[in-house]
Amino acid sequence: MRGPELPSQPNSTRLDGAVDLHTHTTASDGLLSPAVLVLEAARRGIVVLGVTDHDTLDGLAEAQRTAAGTAVTLVPGVELTTTIQGPEIHILGYFVDRHDPVFIERLASLARDRVNRITRVVRLLNEAGYAVDLDAILAQADEGSIGRPHVARALIELGAASDMNDAFFRFLKRGAVGWAPRLPFTAEEAVGILLDNGAIPVLAHPFSTRDVEGTVNRLVPAGLRGLEVYYGEYDGAQQRELLGIANRYGLVPTGGSDFHGPRFREGRDLGTVDVPVTVWEGLLALRPDR
Repeated sequence: MRGPELPSQPNSTRLDGAVDLHTHTTASDGLLSPAVLVLEAARRGIVVLGVTDHDTLDGLAEAQRTAAGTAVTLVPGVELTTTIQGPEIHILGYFVDRHDPVFIERLASLARDRVNRITRVVRLLNEAGYAVDLDAILAQADEGSIGRPHVARALIELGAASDMNDAFFRFLKRGAVGWAPRLPFTAEEAVGILLDNGAIPVLAHPFSTRDVEGTVNRLVPAGLRGLEVYYGEYDGAQQRELLGIANRYGLVPTGGSDFHGPRFREGRDLGTVDVPVTVWEGLLALRPDR
């Protein structure tokens, strides 16, 4: 297996700009193409950008080509969505090897499951009287990994929901009329396949697990290496709590906006999270070639 593709400035940790390690593109459920995302990041003074699309590496090549012509250091990443009973646990992977055939096939399997799930979601919504068009949703996502945000946007266009939060709360969360589960895929499995790939596994937006300490305690023995502390929707008190957990378990703190596009959700605009430079330094220290 080839080693991971490293950032264009791998030896530099002295930064004069912002860090955002959690963003999405049209390769999954973001609104900006990889190239446009990188150019917008450069325009906003972001000098370290993590592209972490859901369950796919398809946007990384374009993002890396575009970053090569800017001051942006591109961190190749992915966000894996796990499916154990209870709240979803998302695992970020940094410095992924996008040429690893075993990892690529595992992601392809996840992508097939995503299509099957969204098909079931739309059928449930149709049966409940909401005329969501499956073909239109699949066409919208034909260049990337499909997800519930695609359905949420369709519900908004239909007038059934006022915004993304409303669409998820009333239609798409567990127990709602449009909820459909995915095939089993545990957080431990996600951590394992990232380690096999040579990537650094990090727990994304930890409070969404509803049991941060319990989740971390479970995943550290599996190989978890980092915790997303500086997140778009977390206030200072929440960040301090997470930083304490990261320190207790010896995890590198990371951070990012979880940007999907303009006006996606409050607090998650590109580059708006204050991520300390020490976060980037800590992530570099875990880089596979160190």
